[in-house]
Order: sequence, then structure tokens, then C-alpha cells
Amino acid sequence: MDQPHKVYIALGSNKGDRIKHLQDAVDLIFNQIGNIQIISRIYNSQAAGFEGDDFLNCCSIVETTMSAEDTVKQLLDIEKQLGRTRTPNAGYESRIIDLDMLLFDDLIIDTKLLRVPHLKLRERKFVLQPLNDIASAVKHPTLKMTVSELLESCNDSGLIEPFHIWLKNPSKQMNFTDYNYIAIEGNIGAGKTSLANKIAQDFNAKLILERFADNPFLPKFYEEPQRYAFALEMSFLADRYQQISDDLSQLDLFKDFMVSDYDIYKSLIFSKITLPDEEFKLYRKLFYLMYKDIAKPDLYIYLYQNTEQLQENIKKRGRDYEQKIDDEYLEKINSGYLEFLKNQSELKVKIIDISDRDFVENREDYLWILQEITNNEIPNSNS
Repeated sequence: MDQPHKVYIALGSNKGDRIKHLQDAVDLIFNQIGNIQIISRIYNSQAAGFEGDDFLNCCSIVETTMSAEDTVKQLLDIEKQLGRTRTPNAGYESRIIDLDMLLFDDLIIDTKLLRVPHLKLRERKFVLQPLNDIASAVKHPTLKMTVSELLESCNDSGLIEPFHIWLKNPSKQMNFTDYNYIAIEGNIGAGKTSLANKIAQDFNAKLILERFADNPFLPKFYEEPQRYAFALEMSFLADRYQQISDDLSQLDLFKDFMVSDYDIYKSLIFSKITLPDEEFKLYRKLFYLMYKDIAKPDLYIYLYQNTEQLQENIKKRGRDYEQKIDDEYLEKINSGYLEFLKNQSELKVKIIDISDRDFVENREDYLWILQEITNNEIPNSNS
């Protein structure tokens, strides 16, 4: 999964309901670009370079997997959605909304569409002040000065004053505070690791990922399943038990909760499919000796995908040893999970059908899944 970029955005409005325009812009940035880490307070300043009402300005830091060019295109589209029409060579004028990319990571970009860092950044106190509130130590890539130093040396004499209203961060409306430990499960290729990564990244969670790639029996199992099934399942069980025991016992004061891309019960589900009856009976005894000592997740999420989509995902990620997995095996795994979920009463379970969703490439689908998990409405600009 692509690592997120950090983009610093300035927002301004001096026309109509300025607070609403700023809040609508923040909501659309969250919906269409990425997770909003922080929003500065709002400042009031006089219009500069033309006659007009006072501006309200703020800055935000957003994490996105988009490129800088795609991000600025989305910002321009959001302006258009909110009713702004940019007139070429019109100069300074009143505007419903103004969205400017100030910085994008520590990159220097000079293209026809985009110049980053923003050329006017060091000259605008009404931008530097809110940016300093949230990113004082960030360095300008070309000037090699921090935002704090730029603000101190800025010659802009315009008066700016703190405003009495704060904007709401839509990212904070996705509430995971009810859970200490979330397990995300699903069939092979369902996307559980991708979702766990995204949630951990966006919501400050400790990430626990299954170490399947280190298992030496896995490639051998797909070549000779009967020969290596018991060794594979025992190896997975021991490793999962050790990993979950270790990770859940280590409190991380800097994380809000834990999210994993597996639950140890998958060991019993897979072993029932892969092992002959006598071996499975032995395995089940060993499993329950361990299972009683393992902390259970506060929320168990099962990502359901149909077999056709699972095969597409498996092919796309390109692990050689998985390419011979047949439909029947995937359907047995799915049936095993659903049977387990139907008959257990200890866990809080959410089954989410993502067969027609691509939450890795489509942010709208990702936000839909978050809504399903947290039961919170996704903010929209028409509310």
C-alpha cells in the first residue's frame, strides 16, 4: 500500500456564509482527498489588494495517497463544487472559497499546473500565522527556514485577529474510542491487511500484522497440501499465539487502540479444512488450550468478498504460491468463517460485504466501510 503524503492546505473565504464555506471545504477535503490530521484556528484579516469584505483564513494538514498534481486538481474541483468560478487573469477578487496547496511533503515542484512550495507563502502573514499554529517546526524546502522563522521575518503589516469559532474535523467523527482491540478478518485476498493498515495510519492505532510471509511451510503446503498441512497449521498456531500474546501485553501509551489483520480463531477454521479428521481432533485440543488464554477482540470485522473478486485480488498481488488456489478452497474457507460467526456469542461481530467496493483505490468506498464500522454518518457539504 502506498505511503501517505503530508499536504499543507490554506483555506480562505470572504463571501457569503464564510464559516459554512470553510466547513464545507474541510468536509469535502476529508471525503475526496484524505484524512485531516489537524485544523488550525480561524483568523480574520482584511482583504489585501482589492476592496472586499474581511477574510476568514485557516490551515490544515492532510494525509493523502494522491500525487501532488491529483491533489491540486481535487482542490480546484472542490472550489468548483462550492460555487467558485476562477476567472483567468482576473487578479484578486472576493471569493466563496480559496484553497491553496502550500507544501507537499518536502518536495519542490515546478510544473504548468503546480508550483510548490507556494510562491507567496513567505509574504502572507494571514497564511503563516495559522500554519504556524499547526506546523511551526516544518521547514520550507527551498528557503531552509521553519514556518516559525518565516512568520517572524514576514513583512506583511496586515492586521489579523483570532476568530471565535473553530471548524470541526470530520476525521474525529469516526469514533473508535469504544474499542481497545479490533480484529479484521476475511478470506484470502479479501483486503484485511490493507484495511488494517489504513485504519492504523488514519486513527493512531497500534498495528498487528500476521507474519505469514515468514512461514517456510506455506509455499510447500500449496504444492503438497496433504504432506505439509499439519506442520503448516501448527506453525501458524504457535506464531499467532506468541505474536498476539506479546503485542497485546505491551501497552503503547502513544496509540489509541490496537488493530490486527487476523484473529487467532482462523487457525481452527483453516485447520478444519486442511487436516484429516484424526489430525484435526488433536489440533483442536491443542488450540483450545491456547485459546482460553488469549485476549478476545472488542470488535471482530469480517470482510466478505465473492469468490470471483477474491481470485482477482489474489492474481493482482502476485504471490506465486497462491496462484493455484482454486474456487472450492476459497468457498470452504468462507463457509468456515460464516459457520464460526453464526455459532459464537462471545464476540461483537460486523460482517461487511465489500464485493463491489475497492477501498484501496476509491476513498468513497473506504469512508463507507468506516461508516459501517463506527455507525457514524459521513459528513457532506450540504448539511
